[in-house]
Amino acid sequence: MNVSLMSLWLPIVVSAGVVFMASSAIWMLLKYHDSDWHKLPDEDAARAALKGTEPGQYSVPNAASSADRKNPEWQEKYKEGPAAMLVVLPHGSLAMGKQMTQWIVYCLAISLLVAYVVSITVPAGADYMRVFRIAGTVAVLTYAGAAPMNAIWFGYRWSATAKDVVDGMIYGLLTAGVFGWLWP
Repeated sequence: MNVSLMSLWLPIVVSAGVVFMASSAIWMLLKYHDSDWHKLPDEDAARAALKGTEPGQYSVPNAASSADRKNPEWQEKYKEGPAAMLVVLPHGSLAMGKQMTQWIVYCLAISLLVAYVVSITVPAGADYMRVFRIAGTVAVLTYAGAAPMNAIWFGYRWSATAKDVVDGMIYGLLTAGVFGWLWP
């Protein structure tokens, strides 16, 4: 017998909350992500050069299309370097309320997706490990699966990406544990 998605509201909410708390602990207490970002050789000059730049994503040298990347002038600039992808954040307050809200909504969305898949594949009353395996597979793939794309396509360091994958595995296994524990 399939389990209704509505009956899984508790594991959805609890697993999202557990992941939110775990991610907070990882980032604020363990601090192993502190080495993910490097300082520019002349940070003050870079800041001065970027002053007035609107928040957004930028590339240097910029090519708006594949035709632009075929241009010999662009290719020469890319070969000379530096080549960079840059995210300019809004300046001002360090308050992280918006990001924290977006993160908990994202965690809830993942838990909802996990609940959907498990609800159509695992019957009510199934044992903990059966629920854990399905929920864990979906959650780990969701939390950790996209991280390598940033290293492959955007030059993120593989060491930082590996940490993101480990984080995603932790979040996925915690999600699986909650679903196994609270499965109807």
